[in-house]
Amino acid sequence: MDRPSWDEYFMEMAEVTQKRSTCMRRQVGAVIVKDKRIMATGYNGAPNGIAHCEERGGCLRQKLNVPSGERHELCMALHAEQNAIIQAAYLGQSIAGGTIYCTHQPCVICAKMIINAGIKRIVVREGYPDQLSVDILNEAGLTIEMLTR
Repeated sequence: MDRPSWDEYFMEMAEVTQKRSTCMRRQVGAVIVKDKRIMATGYNGAPNGIAHCEERGGCLRQKLNVPSGERHELCMALHAEQNAIIQAAYLGQSIAGGTIYCTHQPCVICAKMIINAGIKRIVVREGYPDQLSVDILNEAGLTIEMLTR
């Protein structure tokens, strides 16, 4: 029997979650786990009731040639990590001490939210061009664990 490890199992769930993304540039999924139980999921997309970029005729960041990892305030979407943290709060789920599985390394904004949410472990499949995120996480005592295939 070829069973996936717990890390691989939850990362595969994050990869399924990313399929719900409405982002035109990069589809990202996140799953927050505590005690081997899924507490919340999230993908990147516009807030509830707000038109997605495709419905608006395109991505503003693409139109302005904004490099990946910069000028997040110009994006209509919430990030997958943000949506997962918000979902847990909405449901009243404590995620302190949990692990977040992300298809991509968190940006600096998400890194700060992860720290303050009390998440203790970050597992990612792919990197992201945001060194400040790595620096802030390291200073907070968190490291990004890369899960390769």
